[in-house]
Amino acid sequence: MGLKGKLIVSTEVKCGGHLFHDLYQTSCHHISNISPDKIHHFCIHEGESLKAGSIIGWKFNHDGKVRVTKQLIEAIDDEKKSITWKVLEGDTLELYNSFTITASFENDWATWTFVYEKKIEDTPEPLNLLGFMLDVTKDLEAHLHVTTKDTEAPLLK
Repeated sequence: MGLKGKLIVSTEVKCGGHLFHDLYQTSCHHISNISPDKIHHFCIHEGESLKAGSIIGWKFNHDGKVRVTKQLIEAIDDEKKSITWKVLEGDTLELYNSFTITASFENDWATWTFVYEKKIEDTPEPLNLLGFMLDVTKDLEAHLHVTTKDTEAPLLK
């Protein structure tokens, strides 16, 4: 049995967390346009929309390599502005038996939580992946902050 771990990081976001929650809940396909050097593609594999029970996929650039992941949207909490994804397939599961990601966007904070089980004791903590999520968050914040300065709603291109 592998070792279980949990990593949590929070960062302040100037444009308000509700915009991040809306983006991840309704417009994930725009993230590759906002952060194209990191996120290459998003798709829905199963389900008609971004709802709990849907299965989604991402293609992204991490540590200089193109990577893929397929995830189940386990839960969406509109009140707490959080979304939980369980990794079903992809590069992450080469190192971990299980991997769950929760994003919470309450008030002016974006919080990323990783809960995982390593396959072997020497597997590194997923700090690089957590840093990657922070980098994407910064890209999204810059986009949302600029577009909300001039308009009441963000422009998603």
